[in-house]
Amino acid sequence: MINNHTPHNRTIEVCLSPALIDLFDIEHSIVVVIDILRATSSICVGFENGADHIIPVSTTEESLAYREKGYLVGAERNGEMLDGFDLGNSPFGYMGPHIKGAKIALTTTNGTRAINAAKTANTVVVGSFLNLNALCAWLKEQDNNVVCLASGWKNAFNLEDTLFAGAVVDKLIEEFSYSSNCDSAIASQHLYRLAKDDMYGFLENSSHRKRLERLHIESDIEFCLTPNQTTAIPILKGDCLYNLKVLEKANL
Repeated sequence: MINNHTPHNRTIEVCLSPALIDLFDIEHSIVVVIDILRATSSICVGFENGADHIIPVSTTEESLAYREKGYLVGAERNGEMLDGFDLGNSPFGYMGPHIKGAKIALTTTNGTRAINAAKTANTVVVGSFLNLNALCAWLKEQDNNVVCLASGWKNAFNLEDTLFAGAVVDKLIEEFSYSSNCDSAIASQHLYRLAKDDMYGFLENSSHRKRLERLHIESDIEFCLTPNQTTAIPILKGDCLYNLKVLEKANL
C-alpha cells in the first residue's frame, strides 16, 4: 500500500539487472521497472493513447492465449515483432485508434520479465524517459524508498536503462530530498550527467542501439530517448498494468 503522509528519510537504489533483485528490499519499496528500448516506453505510450490495461506475460504462448479473450496480443524477441501477433515492441505501434480502450497482453525479451520479477514489491510502476517528470513528481509525494530496476539485456547490464535510472536518481536526490549510499545509484547518476546533453550520441556504441539499428528502427531509439512526452504512470495491480491517473480518477 502506498503511503501519502509527509515523506521522510527516503532512499533510492538502483538494481542493474533482474538477476540481482533478491539483493534489494523490494517488499518495502516502490520498484520502478525500466526497459527504455523499448518495452516500458511502449507501455507508457499505450496508456497515453488510452489503453485500458496491459498484462505483462513471460511467454509467447501466454500472450497468444489472450486473443480469444478479446485482447490485442503483443510479442517481441531479440528486438523483432513475432509473426502472428498484433503488436511488437515499437512505441509507434501503440499509437492510434486501435489502442484506445484496448486490453493488451504483451511479452518482451526483457521488460515484461522484469515487471514480473518485481511483483513482490510494495508497489511496481513503469518508467521511461517519456514519463520522467511525471513519474518523479509522483515519487516525490510517496513515503517510500525507491528501487530502480533496469531490465538490461537477458539479465546483463545495459547502458540505456542505467541512464534512465541515473536520471531518476539525479532528480530525486537533487530536487526531492532522497538520499542514497548505493554505489550503483551513484554510478548511474554520474553516467546520466555525462550523457544527458546527447544521450543518442552517448549510446552510439551500445549493444542494444547497434542491435536495433541493424533492424533499421533508429526512429524508435530517438523517440524513446526524448523526455516527457507523456504524463501516464503505469502501475501494477495484481497481474495487470493500469494508468495510475485513471485509477485515481475512479478512486480505485
